[in-house]
Amino acid sequence: MKFIQKIGLVIFILALAGFSLLPFYGSYQLEKELVISETKDIHQEAMVDILQPMYGKVYTSNIKFIADFNRYFDGYNDELKSAEEWDKVIWDDYTFSLTKASATGPVSESPSLFLAVTILLGAFGALLYILPLYRNQPNGIKNDGIYHSSMKSRGLLGMITGSWLLLFYIVLYWFPAYLTNLVLMVDPLSMALSGNPASQWFLYGLIYTLAILVMGIRMFRKYRGNNYQTIRTASVMFFQLAFAFMLPEILVLFNMPWHDFKNIWPLDYSFFYDYRLEGMLGSGALGMFMLVWGIILIVVGVPLFTYFYGKRWYCSWVCGCGGLAETLGDPYRQLSDKSLKSWKIERYLIHGVLVFAVVMTAVTLANYFMEFELLGYATNELHTVYGFLIGSAFAGVIGTGFYPLMGNRVWCRFGCPLAAYLGLVQRFKSRFRITTNGGQCISCGNCSTYCEMGIDVRWYAQRGQNIVRSSCVGCGVCSAVCPRGVLKLENAGEEGRINDMPIIIGNKSISIKS
Repeated sequence: MKFIQKIGLVIFILALAGFSLLPFYGSYQLEKELVISETKDIHQEAMVDILQPMYGKVYTSNIKFIADFNRYFDGYNDELKSAEEWDKVIWDDYTFSLTKASATGPVSESPSLFLAVTILLGAFGALLYILPLYRNQPNGIKNDGIYHSSMKSRGLLGMITGSWLLLFYIVLYWFPAYLTNLVLMVDPLSMALSGNPASQWFLYGLIYTLAILVMGIRMFRKYRGNNYQTIRTASVMFFQLAFAFMLPEILVLFNMPWHDFKNIWPLDYSFFYDYRLEGMLGSGALGMFMLVWGIILIVVGVPLFTYFYGKRWYCSWVCGCGGLAETLGDPYRQLSDKSLKSWKIERYLIHGVLVFAVVMTAVTLANYFMEFELLGYATNELHTVYGFLIGSAFAGVIGTGFYPLMGNRVWCRFGCPLAAYLGLVQRFKSRFRITTNGGQCISCGNCSTYCEMGIDVRWYAQRGQNIVRSSCVGCGVCSAVCPRGVLKLENAGEEGRINDMPIIIGNKSISIKS
């Protein structure tokens, strides 16, 4: 079996290398007809003149093509800005669309082949490595040698992986034109699902979904015998594949707005933006259902489900961010900081983001219902700031790129405004708690080590105190790795949920703290 795993690892590394190098393969040639077809009517005349020096020229890499495009395009805009002719400035970014349209060569001619030998072959190699894991071993969670692994303990492999993830997210969010070859190879799949050519976000959604599915199978292997872990892993795999990837694309195929029915404001921070509201209101009965459903989830769904089940119903069973963290990020869960200083930063940071999201949404709605007389279109600048700092830099670049450095729940713990909302309800009005049997605790520390949210679970277990923390996502791993059955996830009455007088187990036998 180790031979098969080695073969799988080699296949995965080769596919990943091909994926990483593919953006720089091929050639690019811009023609006037492409400019006309890819730009808006109001910009066509200007864009045709701006890019005239590029017509007919063959570029051997996207780097050279994009450099020339930016030189001509930015030069035109800079002259207008210097003359303060703001109404003539072209604010739309055509870099990605024109780079993609200008691509020529093997990738544009045989996209399915390159999809097969990169993304699909990489998934196949990963499965060859994963499926034999823990074969012929008894049930039980295996974390042997985890701190001797360069990948899982902030070693060289972990830093390389983190650097690759950071670079990928930076390019994806702010320089997508460099990914045109990768987007081109998923065009056939996008056309089949939505009837539209792929964007960088379709590429990202496909990779994101495959990562959850493949690493979800790893979760099945690692946590086999634990029904709770198996079922919740299957749940996040289902919701990501069906609700976050497939259904939104199918909606577009039927001329409906792209919509993720499981995404909830304020995580879905653009839900109340004017273009989203107009899109839903202009899409008939289904569009109205999208709007009403989203509001019901915010006002009724979150408090009701969190009251009965804690925030785990969403963060560990439904959420796409949580799904990636629990599958792809599982090897890094032990890297979360359990210090008191980290907890203090967490409290101020995550609730600060929630306040930012609430204020931004309130201003946006007030401006919308006043027909933009309050602030005009200045709210768009506010949206841009939030989208850059929180939606892109925090949630994407830091939230995932820092897996190998700070653990798998960086975004969920420090930045997610929905996690903050769910956490407030869980802390003050919920039936959920993790109960502890202090008399059985041997202080091994497994629970604290593998808590992805940085909670010092052992501290509570030693005192026999219920764990009622707003940050707890109810993943259940602390309970799963406990060798003595000290911890148990429970939904019971609110009475006695927060026990202020825990039992202390120590050298003086048993005493009650009063």
